[in-house]
Amino acid sequence: MKYVALQHEKIEIGPLSEKLINKNHGGINLFVGTIREWTGDIQTEEIRYTAYEAMALKELNKLATEVETKWGADVVIVHRLGLLEITDIAVFIGVSTPHRAACYEGSRYIIERLKERVPIWKEEKDVDQIRWGGIDAHNG
Repeated sequence: MKYVALQHEKIEIGPLSEKLINKNHGGINLFVGTIREWTGDIQTEEIRYTAYEAMALKELNKLATEVETKWGADVVIVHRLGLLEITDIAVFIGVSTPHRAACYEGSRYIIERLKERVPIWKEEKDVDQIRWGGIDAHNG
């Protein structure tokens, strides 16, 4: 089972994590990426995420399929778009597998590849400047 989405609405952890329950799996790993206020000496006020949505969904589906195939996993990936404030959830990644080690590996694989391959960009408004990041540049 896989579920991928881009959405402007707040990400709700409960319903997404329920999608990962599988009677044949003994482990579920959740990664929830939130908007932090401080990155070193840089104070963030807000972040706006945009995407080339058709391509982003295609790449998210590819990532989910890769993890399904390699680790026998169920996968949920949801990335939020639009204006996010401090502590808002930007990304949810859930991986369910028969054993715990594969959950961790699959989850880490997804977040690292998402940053490299998925055309999602962020405009970060800091207290003194606006910065842009994107594929291979978003630090979330």
